[in-house]
Amino acid sequence: MNIVVKIGGHLISTQDGINIDLFKKYSRLFSEIYDGGRWCIVIGGGEEARRYVNAARDLGINESICDLIAVKVTRINALLLASLLGEKAVQRIPESLEELIQYSSKGRIIVMGGLQPGQSTIAVSALAAEAINADKLIVATDVDGIYTDDPKLNPEARLLKEVTLSQLMKIVEKTSHRAGEYKLMDMVAYKVLSRSNIQTIYLNGRDPENVRKAIMGEKIGTLIKRE
Repeated sequence: MNIVVKIGGHLISTQDGINIDLFKKYSRLFSEIYDGGRWCIVIGGGEEARRYVNAARDLGINESICDLIAVKVTRINALLLASLLGEKAVQRIPESLEELIQYSSKGRIIVMGGLQPGQSTIAVSALAAEAINADKLIVATDVDGIYTDDPKLNPEARLLKEVTLSQLMKIVEKTSHRAGEYKLMDMVAYKVLSRSNIQTIYLNGRDPENVRKAIMGEKIGTLIKRE
């Protein structure tokens, strides 16, 4: 089976620092269940990226460089997980889709961060899923799935078991797109998933066992269904 898992940066890089315990749990999970297929793990930048981006903005640095800084941090996060996985993972972090495709033939897990400025890691995840012909794209967030509104701000927000891509984009259309502030999905991811029809699941990644369930075919989180 070919799998892409997108681990939200805010799961492993919080205001309290790097979540070492969660890194270890994900490393154990992937080591246990990797089946030799094409697997790619994409990691976001989290609070560490935001700290650097905010510092850059305070220094008057433009948004393109802020984006580049955030990409560099995601690659550091990816290197941490790849190093933990040891021989189970390719020990080079892809910096392009060409490198991703090249490494995917090695029979090991690929771990990567961002690819280029102006592109979110959810977009990278969608592109990676398409590039390796993934059977599933699993997006691990810090909530139980996709809601009608931001559940952290609106207690009336309802968890959706299924949603179409167009419905999802209506929910996130007012999302900020400044460096380090991407949420749920952007237009690049939307266009890629629209054309590829890859099964996509959003779930709560605070417990890596939820990712295991999704890989094994159990119903969990929110399924993005075809239009």
